[in-house]
Amino acid sequence: MIEFSVVDWSAWAPGLTTKSDWQAWAQAPTLPSGADTPALSEVPAMQRRRIERLGRMAIQAACWCEQPDDGGQVPLVFASRHGDVARSMELLDTLGADNSMSPTAFGLSVHNAVAALYSIARGHHGNYLALAAGRATVEAACVEAFGLLADGAPEVRVIVYESPLPPVYADFADEPDPYYAWCWRLAAADRPGTRLSLGWGAATADSAARSLPHGLDVLRFLLSDDATLALASDGQQWTWQRHG
Repeated sequence: MIEFSVVDWSAWAPGLTTKSDWQAWAQAPTLPSGADTPALSEVPAMQRRRIERLGRMAIQAACWCEQPDDGGQVPLVFASRHGDVARSMELLDTLGADNSMSPTAFGLSVHNAVAALYSIARGHHGNYLALAAGRATVEAACVEAFGLLADGAPEVRVIVYESPLPPVYADFADEPDPYYAWCWRLAAADRPGTRLSLGWGAATADSAARSLPHGLDVLRFLLSDDATLALASDGQQWTWQRHG
């Protein structure tokens, strides 16, 4: 089991752009929907034009959790089950039509592209990584962040972001997949904030699908008064607990 404190958070989804929006949503959660996109005014227009909707969401959430004194050195963990899979499908369709792929489009389709775009746009020179771990992607990201804290980082920012799967993958979807992104500032458990623990062990069966994707349900858990949240996935049982 690991413990840490969420000292601050931010989130963006269609129709949910402020903390008060999200806190009200957590009391009666529904799937976000809509076509709006973050303004992302923190990024210069020339760079912003290269960033598609999913990347804008993730980078907006990350920007809102920045601290003026972090010097661009706070470790970052970007986490997404599928990344920009829609762009990857466009590239595969291009190959299937025997046309040449755009090197730029290919570079922006890789799983760490959003992290790299953020690093360039915001002058971040610290450690960053991008990961995916199925339904337990948030848990894997927090375990990684805890390791960075144990190695001496005073804080770690975890950025979770998702978008709908392309229709060709619809039969493989195991949970709802709306657009959303959120960021947590994680620190040692004795820091002021919301103290959470995350434990794991063997599971005999996967959890049934819920009305929210798990990554969004974890954010709801943070914002709610619930004492626990559990997920069984790929033979692993994950258990979140709130401590004050």
